[in-house]
Amino acid sequence: MKPVEPVTLAAGPIRLEPLTLDHVPGLQAAAADGELWNLRFTSVPAPSETTAYVETALAGQAAGHRLPFAVLDAASGEVLGSTSYHDIVPAIERVEIGYTWYAQRVQRSAVNTTAKLLLLTHAFETLGAKLVGWRTDNFNHASQRAIERLGARRDGVIRHHALRRDGTVRDTVMYSLTAGEWPEVKAHLSWQLTRPRA
Repeated sequence: MKPVEPVTLAAGPIRLEPLTLDHVPGLQAAAADGELWNLRFTSVPAPSETTAYVETALAGQAAGHRLPFAVLDAASGEVLGSTSYHDIVPAIERVEIGYTWYAQRVQRSAVNTTAKLLLLTHAFETLGAKLVGWRTDNFNHASQRAIERLGARRDGVIRHHALRRDGTVRDTVMYSLTAGEWPEVKAHLSWQLTRPRA
C-alpha cells in the first residue's frame, strides 16, 4: 500500500481537504447546526473542544495512523463537517474511515455518499488498500444504516470496547469492504448519486 499522505479530493458538491487549525471556526459552526456534540454516541466536539479535537487529529496524522479531512461545500468553501482515514495499517494494506460527522442540514444528502465515494476510490485505486473498515457505536443506528447503505459488510461486534464521552463503555460494531467487492459498490454509489430523484 502506498503511503497515506495529505491530499485534496473533490467531486460534485464537496471538497475534502487536509484538516488544519484554520478549519476550527468552520467546524464549530457546522457542529452548532444540530448541537451535534450532545449526541452521546458520536465524537463531535463541543465548541470549546474543537481546537483540541483538531490537534488530536493532527497528532494522529503525525504519528502515521490517521489522515483527517475537512468536508467543504465546493461552491462556497463552507465547512460542512469532518472525516478521516484512521487505524492505517500499511503492513496489511488496511485503512478505516471514521470520525465522520456533518452539519445537520446536510445529513442524508449527497454529501456523505460523495465523500465516501471519494475516500473509497482513493483508498482502493490510488493507495492500493485491500480492505477498508468502519466502526460505530452499537447505539448509533443511523450510522450503522449509513454504512450498510454503502455496501459494507457487518463483521461483528466487539463488546465493552471503547469509552463514550459520558464515561460509559460502548460495544463497537465493525464493518468492512474488500478490494474485490469495490467495483460493484463503486458502481452502486455512482448510480445513487446520478439516479433521478422524485
